[in-house]
Amino acid sequence: MSEPAYVSIAGEFAREIRSGALRPGTQLPSYAELTARYKVSDIVIRAALDLLASQGLVRSQRRRGTFVADRPNLVRVSPERQLEDPEDTFARESDLDVVVDRHRQEVAANDEVAAILGVKPGTRITHEIVRASEDGRPISISDSYQPPGVEGTAGATFLEETISDALPTSLHAEWLQISAGNLVKSVVQRFIGPGDEVLMVSYISYPRDRYDAFVFRMALEPPQVAVN
Repeated sequence: MSEPAYVSIAGEFAREIRSGALRPGTQLPSYAELTARYKVSDIVIRAALDLLASQGLVRSQRRRGTFVADRPNLVRVSPERQLEDPEDTFARESDLDVVVDRHRQEVAANDEVAAILGVKPGTRITHEIVRASEDGRPISISDSYQPPGVEGTAGATFLEETISDALPTSLHAEWLQISAGNLVKSVVQRFIGPGDEVLMVSYISYPRDRYDAFVFRMALEPPQVAVN
């Protein structure tokens, strides 16, 4: 899936801000300069700056312009970043070396996952574990499950996310190097198809201090006008 232009532009500025190349208080180029630099419309530039603002990286001052925030933080934005590879997601968060390891196998569905996927317990399903580290430090781990005959989420029409502070599984705690009894930031995702079938369920864990906030971004359908 190709990355939207506004996400790519925002990612470029985000990397410069978080690396320190753009210092707090630095004024970003004007709309006219940015549209000329990237050869895109004002709408794309506005969307990119809005995304940076939602991440706490920039602030706008009326009639003055857009400036790098005094205390840039790390905010996870969804669902855009769930439709891309982890390498791209984490690369926009810093310039450190990111390594992503994937392991896929068939397993027997336990009672919980079977109920979510709508299959019988013991059914052979696909299980993928994705571990991510940044400059050698573990930053994310996920378990994703899909029913037989389903691969990927291209057919999904909805993405549901549940975010909470939770005790990690032993696998997640071991990877994130979390001591017993400590919490992680947990994200449970369900990708739902047009017939309300669950195409994938994912359990993702991050260190609690990885992100300052989680933002869920969605496209709103235009209101339907009744025709008499």
